[in-house]
Amino acid sequence: MIERDKHHTLDELEVEQAKETENIVNDLEGQRVFGTQHFEFWLISAIALGWTLFQLYIVIEPLNSTIARSIHLTFALVLSFLIYPMFRKEYFLKKVRWFGYTFATLGLCTAGYIAFFYNDLALRPGDYTMVDISVALLGIVILIEAGRRVLGFALSLIAIIFLAYDVLGPYMPELIIHKGASFNKLAGHMFLTTEGIFGVPLGVSTGFVFLFVLFGSLLDKAGAGEYFINLAFALLGRFRGGPAKASVVASGFTGIMSGSSIANTVTTGTFTIPLMKKTGFRPEQAGAVEVAASTNGQLMPPVMGAAAFIIAEFLALSYTDVIYAAFIPAFVSYFALFYIVHLEALKLGLKGANPEDLPPKLQTFLRGIHYLVPIFFLLYTLMILRESAASAAFNAISLLMLLMVVQHPFRAILYKQKITKEVWVSGFIDILAGFISGAKNMVPIAVATALAGIVVGSITLTGLGQVLLEVIETISGGNIFIILILAAIVSLILGMGLPTTANYIVMASLTAPVILTLAQDNGYLIPAIAAHLFVFYFGILADDTPPVGLAAYAAAGIAKSDPIKTGIQGFKYDIRTAILPFMFFFNPELLLISGVDSFNPSDPSGWIWITDPLQVVIIFVTALIGMLAFSCFTQGYFLTWTNVIERFIFLGIVPFMFLPKIVEAKLALPSHYISYLIGLAIFVLLYLFQKAKLKANNTSKYEVEL
Repeated sequence: MIERDKHHTLDELEVEQAKETENIVNDLEGQRVFGTQHFEFWLISAIALGWTLFQLYIVIEPLNSTIARSIHLTFALVLSFLIYPMFRKEYFLKKVRWFGYTFATLGLCTAGYIAFFYNDLALRPGDYTMVDISVALLGIVILIEAGRRVLGFALSLIAIIFLAYDVLGPYMPELIIHKGASFNKLAGHMFLTTEGIFGVPLGVSTGFVFLFVLFGSLLDKAGAGEYFINLAFALLGRFRGGPAKASVVASGFTGIMSGSSIANTVTTGTFTIPLMKKTGFRPEQAGAVEVAASTNGQLMPPVMGAAAFIIAEFLALSYTDVIYAAFIPAFVSYFALFYIVHLEALKLGLKGANPEDLPPKLQTFLRGIHYLVPIFFLLYTLMILRESAASAAFNAISLLMLLMVVQHPFRAILYKQKITKEVWVSGFIDILAGFISGAKNMVPIAVATALAGIVVGSITLTGLGQVLLEVIETISGGNIFIILILAAIVSLILGMGLPTTANYIVMASLTAPVILTLAQDNGYLIPAIAAHLFVFYFGILADDTPPVGLAAYAAAGIAKSDPIKTGIQGFKYDIRTAILPFMFFFNPELLLISGVDSFNPSDPSGWIWITDPLQVVIIFVTALIGMLAFSCFTQGYFLTWTNVIERFIFLGIVPFMFLPKIVEAKLALPSHYISYLIGLAIFVLLYLFQKAKLKANNTSKYEVEL
């Protein structure tokens, strides 16, 4: 992380910690790791490089979308069987066995079948041959096995259950019975059309997500990850609990590059967790802070765990609108986590890091300021110029590659060093490494979106959505609060072990439409994005929810703490994130949508967006105050320890700040702004009361010492 030079120090213990962390990640993700002396290293690198070049090529020369999806999945399946072993045992980890190459070849033939015979299939839609059906059935089996290797058994099991439901419909209980589908119909629907595996989720993975993951990988190889961590420590390290605060900020920056809570945890946690422990945090607290920060990194625009693009595609929204709607909840949640860390530091009586151990602020900022250029350029092209996601990402990647090529010679000139051949070549080596790493990082996302396509396909094949609507309505009795709690619990359970994108696709296909329909039946006209972000938030929280929270396991490995305790502590920190979906469900203004001027809440053309800057600022500030009050409630601390009554008064502030129009209606207030003023007044009174109590405590302590 921070290099060993006259400004930066990193002791041998932290170097060893970094090595251990790499081993932890490889163990968690179950990847084979080959050295350059192995044939497999060069084979995997060549295929990964080919995949990246293909993805860049189709931006310049667009290809038929179905053919592109087929080739995209082909690369993913081949790499799945080469990188991920059948079982995590030494025999399978040492090398790729013959059956690994067999599965990779079958993946190539089945997934590539759509591209190879696209014209033939297009000329006989629905009139499938025995070869078509056989390839489709084999392709589904191969995909499920790839999912088991890459993602664990959770998503593959979900896919198997849905496939079984499709076939065994006539034998299901009366509540969920349907006429069933033959193997021919099932294979054709799932594999030979764009209704299943090669549907919208895989299309988004092919068209947008790969480019953003590649952008993040190139940023990391260029040195941006190290720069963000160094900058966070330079700016915040001297404050109370500085390393923990730096962890929150660094994880937020890293969330721009990462589509994985685990990767985010490891990238920053390698350095932040040991330093948090040194400054006084208990091991499980240090790990939990990193876990909470890293899972919240998936909420941060502009990537949002690679799910922002799928949300936009599902809702027929522009990508910019998704980012606009997600902005306030994401940043309110992050600022609140920063505040929670501050409260923990106060409770533990911690001080900041030694200034001598911190890098200089200005020099650190200037040293990597060029890393901010492609990020701001990406945001500018997306938000201001409103280019397509693919075009904006491609242009940002091009600019980033140019910076990677010139940064090493420029630094050599700046520090009056000799510009050697190695200096010139190093930038190209970084680009090559970024290309290979980006493709490897895409394997789980591509496989997950393909498997999630089976769930989507089952819903369209069997009409499962309507069945689920009736089931949930029966269980909940039509009560909107019970419906939301059920959706939250299901999202948490399904999210255990699933990547962000897959969890969102499953929940957006199953429960988000149910939430919308039942909400409308109960008189709540909310924009569809509120329901979709609701399940998205709870799916992300599964990454630190015991017993399967993989991010908690990664952090616990670095912190040398108990993973269950670390996960529980991380979830305590993330409780503030769990209330946000309920708040913006009942108050869409938090998503900067003032109302739904339509009988169809799923139609974005009927949404009334809030664009007045003053109103946006008011919504943000009041939501932040409400979230800070809720954090004081959960932590039991403000300026000093709070008693039970004070804690519940803090909790009482929350509805005044988050749900002003509901409070206005319930209390018959003349304006919802009065609700804000009441909440703010209570907050100020608590501040004055706590300040007086703190002064009294200090006076008593002084008298005792005398």
